[in-house]
Amino acid sequence: MSIEHWQTILYPYRICLFLENGDFFMYNCIICRYHEIATKGNNRNMFEKCLVDNIRHALRPVSGECKVRRIRGRVWIEPGNGGNFDETLLAQIVERLPDVFGLESFSPAVLLPVDMDVIRQTAVEMAPQAFERCGKEHPAFRVRARRSNKRFPLTSKDIEIDLVTAVADKLGEGAFVIDLKNADITLGCEIRDEFSALYFDIYRCAGGLPVGSNPRVLTLLSGGIDSPVAAWQIMKRGSPTDFITFHSSPYTPPETVDKVRGLVSTLNKFQRKGRLFIVNLAEFQKAVRDNCSERMRTVLYRRAMLRIAEAVALKEECKALVTGEALGQVASQTVANMDTINRAVDMLVLRPLVGADKLEAIAVAERIGTMKQSSVQVPDSCTVFAPSNPATSVPVDLALKEEAKIPDYAGILEKIIADIEIDA
Repeated sequence: MSIEHWQTILYPYRICLFLENGDFFMYNCIICRYHEIATKGNNRNMFEKCLVDNIRHALRPVSGECKVRRIRGRVWIEPGNGGNFDETLLAQIVERLPDVFGLESFSPAVLLPVDMDVIRQTAVEMAPQAFERCGKEHPAFRVRARRSNKRFPLTSKDIEIDLVTAVADKLGEGAFVIDLKNADITLGCEIRDEFSALYFDIYRCAGGLPVGSNPRVLTLLSGGIDSPVAAWQIMKRGSPTDFITFHSSPYTPPETVDKVRGLVSTLNKFQRKGRLFIVNLAEFQKAVRDNCSERMRTVLYRRAMLRIAEAVALKEECKALVTGEALGQVASQTVANMDTINRAVDMLVLRPLVGADKLEAIAVAERIGTMKQSSVQVPDSCTVFAPSNPATSVPVDLALKEEAKIPDYAGILEKIIADIEIDA
């Protein structure tokens, strides 16, 4: 395709880069990069389409002001009016894109013709403000060029030398030092068949796979630190998730569920809205208290939670359950007890944090915005009638014997399932 064709269907090339006050680059596109999707084979097209759909969903508050396109190995966002991004719109996009799984990074950029004179001129015009924003007296600088257009007369290395030389001529001798490994400022240049692009900023994203590229799952969500992180991790692998939480009213206050609702609201920023299933476990817990060994209560609670979650998951066509369990963290999370709990259901149970320590989970919780909510202290179901000395190794046959002591075990669970509330 000719440059003129791309000028027509994408955006007009702009050489004017600054607002009148000189505070803002006039970018006319955003380059979105993915990494893991590029390793896919014949189904790569499905992952790319899913990613584009998710970007559009993330940008829905400003969807009328920008367009999202796939162009061979990249996703490009352009202003809907065919001009440049204004500062407000760009800020809104920069705020939302890091939450889109499947993206590795993105850069606001200036789209240009495939013309070295224009590329050089534009780089020289962009450079002074980039160096001013850096704030260092003699920053380390480098150029990174990527040339997919093999007909372009200069190699990637030639382009880098050309642009470094031009910027040095503009800024003067000693304005920067060249450092190819640890630069304070990097000028990126892409040369494609139909157009070229220049950018200075790279915003990092979560990576992973687009949400929706794997089947829907159901996450057992408490008010703690770990289960929200587990939900985020599973979304990062492409599975959208609904949520199920357990309370023990009247033994737990309304704040127990309100806290989980807040966590769901935060997690839903990373996907199309997942539903919350709210389960009152109190009647079952009273039956365990009255009929079963105190030391085994937590394991029996967890087995019942999985059975209830499995029933919901099967009805809602979720393909797996997700928990925030980490091996050895508490008494119910020993190898023996996790095995006994797992055997309560036939459905696959995913544990993204099984090998993580608490500090790793906390770091992710801080990053995704759930840590503050998780730190609010309210009682949860597992603390109701909690044993003073919980068993760390409950064999399956012993758990079954304890469950057999509960009159109408199945009937209690059926009633609990029938009374589940749903926040859609």
